[in-house]
Amino acid sequence: MLAPAGTLEAVRAAVANGADAIYLGAGGFNARDDGAQLTLDELGEACRLAHARGMRIYFTLNVLVKPAELTNALMLLGDAVDLGIDAVIVQDLGLIRLIRTVYPDLEIHGSTQITVHDPAGAAAVRELGVTRVVLARENSLGDLHAIRAAVPDLGLEAFVHGALCISYSGQCLMSGLISERSANRGACAQACRKDYTLTDATTGATLDSGYLISARDLAAYDELAALADAGIRCLKIEGRKKRPEYVATVTHGYRQWLDAMARGSDEPVSPDAVEPLVQIYSRGFTSSLLHGRAGREFVTRDRPDNRGMALGSVVATGAGELVVDVAREIHVGDGLAFEMPDRPGDARIGGTVAAVRTMRRDTQGFRQALAMRERAPVGATVVRNADAALLTQSRASYASVGPLTPPRSPLHVRLSGVAGTPLEAVFTAGTEPDAEAVVVSTVATLARAERRSLDDAQCRAQLGRLGDTPFALGGIDRSDLADGLFLPVSELNHLRQRAVDALVTRRDWARAAVRIQRAEEIASIVSLADVAPRAGTASSADTQFSLAASVYDIDDGRTAAQAGATEVIFDPFLRHPAPPAARVRALATELAAAGVSVWLRTPTIVRPADRRGLAKWLALDLPVVTGHLGLARELAADGRRVTTDYAVNCFNQHTAAALFAMGIERILLSVELTCDEAAAVSAPWSGRGFGAFIYGRPEGMTIEHCVLSAAFDREPTTCRDLCVQKHTNVELTDPAGYRFAVATDSACRNRLLHSRPIEASEFLPTLWRGGLRAYHAVFNVPGDPIAALVAGYAAALRALSMGVAPDARPVRSLVGSAFTRGHFARAV
Repeated sequence: MLAPAGTLEAVRAAVANGADAIYLGAGGFNARDDGAQLTLDELGEACRLAHARGMRIYFTLNVLVKPAELTNALMLLGDAVDLGIDAVIVQDLGLIRLIRTVYPDLEIHGSTQITVHDPAGAAAVRELGVTRVVLARENSLGDLHAIRAAVPDLGLEAFVHGALCISYSGQCLMSGLISERSANRGACAQACRKDYTLTDATTGATLDSGYLISARDLAAYDELAALADAGIRCLKIEGRKKRPEYVATVTHGYRQWLDAMARGSDEPVSPDAVEPLVQIYSRGFTSSLLHGRAGREFVTRDRPDNRGMALGSVVATGAGELVVDVAREIHVGDGLAFEMPDRPGDARIGGTVAAVRTMRRDTQGFRQALAMRERAPVGATVVRNADAALLTQSRASYASVGPLTPPRSPLHVRLSGVAGTPLEAVFTAGTEPDAEAVVVSTVATLARAERRSLDDAQCRAQLGRLGDTPFALGGIDRSDLADGLFLPVSELNHLRQRAVDALVTRRDWARAAVRIQRAEEIASIVSLADVAPRAGTASSADTQFSLAASVYDIDDGRTAAQAGATEVIFDPFLRHPAPPAARVRALATELAAAGVSVWLRTPTIVRPADRRGLAKWLALDLPVVTGHLGLARELAADGRRVTTDYAVNCFNQHTAAALFAMGIERILLSVELTCDEAAAVSAPWSGRGFGAFIYGRPEGMTIEHCVLSAAFDREPTTCRDLCVQKHTNVELTDPAGYRFAVATDSACRNRLLHSRPIEASEFLPTLWRGGLRAYHAVFNVPGDPIAALVAGYAAALRALSMGVAPDARPVRSLVGSAFTRGHFARAV
């Protein structure tokens, strides 16, 4: 069982309540950048606490890393390795590649944000050097069995409790697109926790409203045996931003249930046993998608935050008191909220109970009079969102887990001298071959003792006063010191102090030298000096370019080609219904005659059950664009031409090197890179083999939940009349009025498209100077002026190819003010 910790106190809570391992971050580069991480000193203490009890520490380095950050990230990891971490959790493929070189003995775990959800993805990360992967939280039990059977030598880990990202595996571009807060960089703005209105964009009719993409919390306590049977060997609790009491309560609960299962018990978990988990924090529980889609009840709908536990209702109000009938006893210090049953989404009122008077106690429950500042109307539901007794019990569970003194180096002393000479001492710290030694002498000289001589007891008493130094006194060798000599105590103290200062200085110098050498080695490795240029790499003077238009409609593909697209990327999966494969084949034949190639774009999510439906499209034998890492690797290995889509998150040159090593022909760079960052990623190849997303609405989220199905409370995947016939064009509108198109794809997943298209015509000269020659324009909503936009971009690229400054006005005039520059000049 793997528990979270965002503070040292949470580490203590996890240690005391039965975790087998703890995952945490320290110093940056992890997916909780706003306070839920430790200092390096605290990381050292966490390692000592865990290792003293046979537990492991997993270090999170699980964000996408820019080229300029790679050295610092690897140096931070080196500090963590020195402090004793047992494994590192990584999202960035390039960072995985580098860690294997720089720290070859360190265990690497793949983050859930790699989006491994099928056997192909699991095989890809295993090949990269990952020994364990955290699987997507959307996987069914059937998926897990398929992954285990296909890749039996890869460790499988799954989340079992805590908050759920509704976007697949937390892979969310929506947060970064609406702000500078990238979810892939640890700064999620929680766009999914807003309230939305679902609208038919054609008719303007409101179809649903509420917290429509705010997932309930995961709680898979009833699925532990099934997860074990599916090959999961590590269960992970979410919650690095949660308070230590939460870590203690949840870890304790799952420890009990796992231990009971280990003893052979198959008793279901009782509601009473689950109650502390509900009380400590819950948005309402779901077992996620282990048994298939959950439908309308998968999301919170009426509120996105902690629900607490409903206990009863207000039955009367009096002078300074509220009288309540409740099923559980309320205590002083409890936090209560009150809500009206007919208005569950309204803002709650509430506060802390100052005093309690129990009026009745029987088998039906309790009638209590509560002294509170807040007033609540009769009929209001009483919700306890802070249980004082549970919090006290949780704190008590880890109160005795105190700090551990850092291990000290043994300090051995050899003394020598005779009467009339200074006392000379050799202080040796540590053990061979890493021992350090210094020689120090007293100012005063040794004299014959008149009363007390310099014996073993006095030497040990004075030289052993090492306080909070990094040393502990070991042996004292007096064989070269004559007997019956005297020296003032102050001289012994000064001798010890000078020796300790010298040894600490040497230790610091040695550490600094190691860090300098490490930094030089890392900088050399990061420089990509060991990577040969790819075949076909050319200079930035090349004038040939490709302009790809991504479409989902046959006629749109023809229109784009006629307007100047050199490639058409066809996505038959984006919306229901997909066109017949024969028509796509005919389009490819038609456009090939005009010198325009047609590529097939696959979904980013291809679960095991989806492969059969994909097979007929792959049989067209078209080159492929895909955001699915495992599928890209598999197809490239079979000799297919493959471009990786922006969902693969190529954020640095080492990720690019890893993808090229798989046989990938072209990489569409992350849409979260600036122009300068894109140039740095592609620089080792002079821009060749890379593409830029210059127009269109990126898919901000891919979600297994269908908002349209939920709006009508229909059974998921059996309601295609809604998206195919009745509501073919729907949008989610946020509180600020931005509208996000929702495309229901061929697997009944929702793809949330950004509210405005990226329009990058002003950045084309910069991208061109960086050597990029492949440009992608994406048309995934009805109504885009495809012909005019493609013609405008084609004209701009032709101008650049002739060394002429392009005119960005024709394209910009087509989109007016309803566009975004994306991240080309706005870093995340």
